[in-house]
Amino acid sequence: MIFKKNVFIIGGKHEKPILIDVTCLEKTTNTPIIIFCHGYKGFKDWGAWNLMAEAFAKAGFCFIKFNFSHNGGTMEQPIDFPDLEAFGNNNYTKELDDLQSVINWSFENETIKSSGNLNDISLMGHSRGGGIVLLKAHNESRVKKVISLAGVSDFLSRSVTSEGIEDWEKTGVKYVLNGRTKQKMPHYYQFYLDTNKNRTPLNIKKAVSNLKIPHLIIHGDNDTSILINEAENLHKWNPDSSLVIIKNANHVFESKHPWNYNHLPKELKEVVDKSIIFLKR
Repeated sequence: MIFKKNVFIIGGKHEKPILIDVTCLEKTTNTPIIIFCHGYKGFKDWGAWNLMAEAFAKAGFCFIKFNFSHNGGTMEQPIDFPDLEAFGNNNYTKELDDLQSVINWSFENETIKSSGNLNDISLMGHSRGGGIVLLKAHNESRVKKVISLAGVSDFLSRSVTSEGIEDWEKTGVKYVLNGRTKQKMPHYYQFYLDTNKNRTPLNIKKAVSNLKIPHLIIHGDNDTSILINEAENLHKWNPDSSLVIIKNANHVFESKHPWNYNHLPKELKEVVDKSIIFLKR
């Protein structure tokens, strides 16, 4: 089985470019399209995401994933976070705009037009990316299905709480330690201001409650980063959604970075299998 993987760089709305890759089978036409969004402190080549892309391609999908323009990577070094200044200037609005840019680009790109079916686009997002795809799926009519993997149910409570706001405003920055890379990763005060200003468009509960397309929620029962009650909230707000709990799975479905194996972890394979059933339904 031969995969073709094409890499593209496109301009976004926010000055920094967006790096994209597309995985599908050689000589494929009119295949359903999946656009995947990574999560917080993530990137498109994290862990086993490339193997996941190949698994979807093998099942007859055109799989598009990309780095958010301000995720902290660069075109030369797309893995990890050489550009902490960009990371500190990221926010939810920029990520929504980046996803919109990728969707729009899909309709113009010759590779996608020749191999994918632009009438069958689904969004999939992990963690924070899960929240982003739910917001976008609500107001982008070209999206036909949406999958949230270990997805967040609320951006506002994470970002617009009174705790520590005064200090954040005073210093202009707060730092989060990246346990893997040991970097002190900045969040500039603009993040708070932008989230507070955009409370309505960033309301995941409202978006999910009004979703008119099929929605699959997948969560691990051993997720200590995003607790399982967030998946239960999403399901409660949209009773027509499907909720799948993966047993013994952590936040990244037992993957890690780097992932030095040529197979998916059992739990992530189950995520892929359940997603394929949902998408082909």
